[in-house]
Amino acid sequence: MTKPDIRELLKERILVLDGAMGTMIQRYKLEEEDFRGERFKDHAHPLKGNNDLLAITRPDVLKAIHVQYLEAGADIIETNTFSGTTIAQADYHLEDAVYDINYLSAKIAKEAADEVTAKNPDKPRYVAGAIGPTNRTASLSPDVNDPGYRAVTFDQLVVAYKEQTKALIDGGVDVILVETIFDTLNAKAALFAITEYFEEVGKEYPIMVSGTITDASGRTLSGQTTEAFLISVSHAPLLSVGLNCALGASQLRPYLQVLDKKSDFFVSAYPNAGLPNEFGHYDETPELMASQIKDYLEEGLVNIVGGCCGTTPDHIRAIARLAANYKPRVAEAQTETASI
Repeated sequence: MTKPDIRELLKERILVLDGAMGTMIQRYKLEEEDFRGERFKDHAHPLKGNNDLLAITRPDVLKAIHVQYLEAGADIIETNTFSGTTIAQADYHLEDAVYDINYLSAKIAKEAADEVTAKNPDKPRYVAGAIGPTNRTASLSPDVNDPGYRAVTFDQLVVAYKEQTKALIDGGVDVILVETIFDTLNAKAALFAITEYFEEVGKEYPIMVSGTITDASGRTLSGQTTEAFLISVSHAPLLSVGLNCALGASQLRPYLQVLDKKSDFFVSAYPNAGLPNEFGHYDETPELMASQIKDYLEEGLVNIVGGCCGTTPDHIRAIARLAANYKPRVAEAQTETASI
């Protein structure tokens, strides 16, 4: 199915990203058998909670969730591949399943996007291949007694990210999304792997990057400010740069203002539904979250907006209705070019 170039759409209107996959999967109350399916019924290690594996064992659940977000107004849906690297899947001893996890997750999302687009061709839908940070950091030591130790190397990350990128593209994604970046060195390994793969196959795809400000210090876990993070990834040919996770919409706003001022790329934001309560749940209603995101839209801070932890199709529906009334952010560099 031929769709308009997403770059052109981003100049015309604000695009809406989907919400949390994990939050929705929890509603299904899946058990160990759901994660094992037939293929992994004799696997020696527990698999419950390995949500990425559902692309193989419960594709019906993933597709149903994708369709709910699309029908709520999402223009872009993410593949269910946040932990889809050999590094992350090593916790479950499932390194051999990584290609299938990513390929099938992309196929499921693409099928959902194409079906919904066919019903309304004037609103094309896109699939972003989600690449998470892995559960290891290249910049920090996990051992306080050995600050020089690293649990993973840059080269190991490149190999893992390259395998994931190939599988996502083979599965039919439109965009690659490197997200929830808490360590920019990990992200740089991902960007190196992605661009190297592009060179090998002779074709490029748009790349979105989204970092995570972990607390009120305004820094990533590896210690970078928002501006430093932006500078560290700006060498890559990015479609967008943005922020997601960790914070609610109101707490994220000052850091988006930095990106708006400093970035020549399109800007994305998909915050959590507020901060977690003492039980780890997210309490912000769709209406409350949308009212906070309204500030982004009125200030012209974003081109892409959606939701992260705790958000549901109801949150995305409220955000999509609001975003339809505002024009997208225009970077200062774009304005200067237009005036020449």
